[in-house]
Amino acid sequence: MYFKTLIWFVLFASCTQSKTSTMNAQTPPPSTSEKYRSPDYLKAGDTVAIVAPSGILKGRKQAIDKAQHLLKNWGLVPVLGTHVFAQNHHFAGTDAQRKSDMQWALDHPNVKAIWCARGGYGSVRVVDDLSFEIFKKHPKWLIGYSDITVLHNSIQMLGFESIHGMMAVNMEEDLKAISNSIETLKLSLFGELKSYHFEAKANNRSGTAEGVLIGGNLTLLAAQLGSTSQLETGGKILFIEEIGEYKYHIDRMLQSLKRAGYFDQCAGVIVGDMTKIKTNTTRWGTSVEELILEVLEPYDFPIAFGVMAGHELDNRALIFGRYISLNVSTDETQITF
Repeated sequence: MYFKTLIWFVLFASCTQSKTSTMNAQTPPPSTSEKYRSPDYLKAGDTVAIVAPSGILKGRKQAIDKAQHLLKNWGLVPVLGTHVFAQNHHFAGTDAQRKSDMQWALDHPNVKAIWCARGGYGSVRVVDDLSFEIFKKHPKWLIGYSDITVLHNSIQMLGFESIHGMMAVNMEEDLKAISNSIETLKLSLFGELKSYHFEAKANNRSGTAEGVLIGGNLTLLAAQLGSTSQLETGGKILFIEEIGEYKYHIDRMLQSLKRAGYFDQCAGVIVGDMTKIKTNTTRWGTSVEELILEVLEPYDFPIAFGVMAGHELDNRALIFGRYISLNVSTDETQITF
């Protein structure tokens, strides 16, 4: 009986170990000293796919037409996903349709960049069903922000760069108001984005840091805690932005990240736009900047406020996965790619 029990235990342990190894068989994120892989920069004649992995595009055809026209002016070839204008209640088509378009764009050999049509909500419903196997062999630029954070984070966990920048529907805005968004997206795609210089903010915490830039929308970062796309933040510079939340919601999300050890080994934090913050009936009592500083008080890394990236019209492109230097002083905030 003893030997039968021993044999059963060994076989069970072996099977359990094999199953665990299979579940964890994904590409680990690069270490802080390892360079993330950059897709090839675009050149005239390259194809850019416009897909809608999230919210519905009802009444947004003119914006998508303008986005295609912009790409053509840059010498690029726009191609729309089959289901871009599909409608399924809140979403741009069913989960299967949105996943199909995204998978097509990831796999197609001629597509050199994937420009997300809009955010909203929906990427988290399809990301786990996507295969990145062909993408890993032939990477391409992913472009978007807000809900697209889910896709950015998945790509960063695979060790590749992507572009946090304006989306196709933003072309419905006044072109002068979004000129910086357009220009910096172009610079990023064609390999010409070098640095940013932002006005110093009173709440900044001065200091210098170097590390890989990661992050995205705060709500989506918190929503991915415990998942396969939860970011590894050790030695990294974390970017956050948010829209339409109460201050106590922002505090709760930051506290959740803090409890999960998100900031323990961070090299620095960059705070983008905190847009349309809601007013609660019970006053919070401090500014959103002071709220963030209070949460991050135990850490000694530099913190930069006032970086123009997020849900405002001036949404400067950022290259996630790129090793950058951050210099926060009383004179300015400098980000060098």
